[in-house]
Amino acid sequence: MNEMLSSTTPVWSVTELNRAVKRLLERELPLLWVSGEISNLTIAASGHCYLSLKDAGAQVRCVMFRNRALLLPFKLREGMKVEARATVSLYEARGDFQLNLESMRPAGLGALFEAFEKLKATLAAEGLFEAARKRPLPASPRAIGIVTSPQAAALRDVLSTLRRRAPHIPVVLYPSPVQGEGAADTLAAQIVRANARAEVAVLIVCRGGGSIEDLWAFNEEVVARAIAASQIPVISGVGHETDFTIADFVADVRAPTPTAAAELVSSDREAQLLALAGMQRRLQRSFRQQLEGRMQKLDFLGRRLVHPGERLQRQAKQLAEAGQALLRSMARTLERQRWQLARLQQQHAHAKPDLRGQAAQLASLQQRGRFAWQQGQSTAQARLATLAARLGALNPEAVLARGYSMVETTEGALVRDAAELHLGQKLRLRFAHSEAGVLVNDAPVEQGSLF
Repeated sequence: MNEMLSSTTPVWSVTELNRAVKRLLERELPLLWVSGEISNLTIAASGHCYLSLKDAGAQVRCVMFRNRALLLPFKLREGMKVEARATVSLYEARGDFQLNLESMRPAGLGALFEAFEKLKATLAAEGLFEAARKRPLPASPRAIGIVTSPQAAALRDVLSTLRRRAPHIPVVLYPSPVQGEGAADTLAAQIVRANARAEVAVLIVCRGGGSIEDLWAFNEEVVARAIAASQIPVISGVGHETDFTIADFVADVRAPTPTAAAELVSSDREAQLLALAGMQRRLQRSFRQQLEGRMQKLDFLGRRLVHPGERLQRQAKQLAEAGQALLRSMARTLERQRWQLARLQQQHAHAKPDLRGQAAQLASLQQRGRFAWQQGQSTAQARLATLAARLGALNPEAVLARGYSMVETTEGALVRDAAELHLGQKLRLRFAHSEAGVLVNDAPVEQGSLF
C-alpha cells in the first residue's frame, strides 16, 4: 500500500519546488524589519549590494539592488549594526533563502526616526511648513548673521564664500554648539538673540554633514519653534544635500549645504561689478548723448542770440537794403510813368488836329466842291433841259395846245376807249386852256362808224 501511494504521489522538479517555496514565502511573510550585523559585504560593478545579516545564533543572505542602495544616507561597511526593512524571498537558481532589502538604517535609530516623524507631523499640522508663511530673502542684505559653532568647518566654508562673493557685507556670528547635550537649547537661544538685536537682515543656521545623531539638535522642537518665530528670514544649511532635518522644513529657505546657503544670500561680486560696469557705460553713454544734445541746442540758441549792436547793424543794413530796393522800385515806377507819358504824348501828338493843314485842305475841298458843284450844276441844267425838251414833247398840254382834248370821268379817270362809256354818263372834256362837261346820250360805236 505504501508503494502504491509512493507511485501515485506527484514528483516535483527542483525549479518547481523553489518557485513554490518562493511564492509561499513572499505571500505569507509581510514586509518586516530585521536587525543584525553586516558581514560578507560585496558591492558589484552594477551597484547592487550583496551581504549577510547575522547575530549570535544565525545569519541570512541579503541583496540590496542599486536603485535602493543609492538612497542610503550612509556608507555600508563590515561589522556595522543595522536595521533593514526587507521582504523574504528565495533565489530560485541556487535555492538560497534571502532577504530583499528595501531600506536600511543604523541600529538603535528607530526611536529617533519615530520621534522625527512624530514632530514633523505635529509641526506640519500647525502649518509651520506652509509655503505661504515663507518670507523672501533680501536681495542685498545690510548684514548677514550666522548661527553655528566657531570651530565648525561649515563656518569656514560660509565665510570663504561670503568673502569671495560679497566682501562688503558685514557678518555677525552667533556662536552655538551644533551637537551634543544642550546644543538645541543654545541654537534656539541664539536665534532669539539675533532677532532681539535686529542687526542683521538674514540668518544662516548651519553645520556640516554627519549621522542622524550628529544632526539631531536641528530636529529638536525648541529649534524648530525658534526658527518659526523668527522675524528675520532664516536659511537652513544643515548637513549634505541628502540630509533633511526639521529645521529645513521650518526655515524660510532650505539650502543643500552651508556653502549654498552663503551663495543664496550674497550676490556674486564679480557679476555685480560687471553689472555695475554695464550700468556705468549705459549711464555715461546716456549722459554723453544728453550733453551733446544740450550742446547742440546751446549752439542753436547761441546763433539766435545776437548782440544788440550787431542786431542794430543788421537792422541798419536791412534798412539800407530796403531803402535801396525802394529807390530802385521808385526809379522803375518813374521810368515806367515817363515811358507811359511819352507814349501818351506821342498818341496825343498823332491825335492833335493840324489847323493850318486842315484849313488848306478845307479850302482845297471847298474849291473842289465849288468846281464840282458848278460842273454838276451845268450837267444838271443840261440834263434838265434835255429832259424838259423830252418832257415837253410828251406833255399832254402841248398836245392839247395843238387842238386835241382829253376825256375824263367826273372822278378824273382818263377815258381811253368808248367801250368804257354808258348812256347818261357825265364826262369832262379838257382843252388846252379850259374844260367842259358833257353827257353821253348815244351808245358807243366802233371807230369809223360814227358818221
